[in-house]
Amino acid sequence: MNHLEHLVAEWLQYKGYFVRTSVLVGPRPKGGFEGELDVVGFHATNKHLIHVECSADAHPCAIRERRFASKFARGKLHVRKLFAGLELPQAVDQVAVLQFAGDNAPQQIGGGRLITSKQLIREIFDGLKGKRPASGAVPSTFPLLRTLQLAADAQTVPSDPRHRVIPEANIA
Repeated sequence: MNHLEHLVAEWLQYKGYFVRTSVLVGPRPKGGFEGELDVVGFHATNKHLIHVECSADAHPCAIRERRFASKFARGKLHVRKLFAGLELPQAVDQVAVLQFAGDNAPQQIGGGRLITSKQLIREIFDGLKGKRPASGAVPSTFPLLRTLQLAADAQTVPSDPRHRVIPEANIA
């Protein structure tokens, strides 16, 4: 899993979703699989079924459009099997999280919603707002979210060159 997949999985779990990651789907008769679903989550209370594909590529829009259309089509075929026995909604919310997408990126790609990594981080910062590490720490089982919580909290402290791990004189 890449860092975006880990971050999305942690965020969904933190928000109460049952999550599956890096799931191989569509076994082929002679071996191998049709593909992999990056992150799939189900929130039982809200009845929200979500399939998230993450990418740090820098491909042109046309290539991304084809790739995500294929990934999301595969997801529609297989996602319900991952939560067999549970009452699932008909609709699957499909989202692409892209690390490299400009501020003017389209809102959809391959039939799913497009969210930039900046927007994901902003969503997490907003969701952790007011949760101080001392009194409302994110559980240690979510190390990426806990780090973002510390980063958000650190924004309230002014920078002081006297209080650094690496003194300024040693920074290359």
